[in-house]
Amino acid sequence: MDVTPIKTKRDYHRVLKEVEGLMSAAHGTPEGDRLDVLVTLVEAWEAKHYPIDLPDPVEAIKYHMESKGLEPKDLVPCIGSRNRVYEILNRKRPLTLKMVWRLHKGLGIPAESLIKVAENRAA
Repeated sequence: MDVTPIKTKRDYHRVLKEVEGLMSAAHGTPEGDRLDVLVTLVEAWEAKHYPIDLPDPVEAIKYHMESKGLEPKDLVPCIGSRNRVYEILNRKRPLTLKMVWRLHKGLGIPAESLIKVAENRAA
């Protein structure tokens, strides 16, 4: 298997085109193996050149609430009182380490998103 690193945007687009042609390759075949290797190269290139920033902790919580049909009262076991939940959601109070742990374990919110330092927002 002859594979070269992606060094330029031109290489990147060439590899994307090849990946597109291999998308129907069966797993465990030489074509499937080539697809796996090329996808790994593309992912590495994209992570370096097009990084995706983690969401704000409150936005991560709100996203999970919306996607799972949760209401603020459902966060009480993870955050504390209902009043404390609203303080967190309204950015009046920061998350504690204990809250981060409970939200991660209880709701499956990535801890990386919850520990990101929130930027100051103008009210």
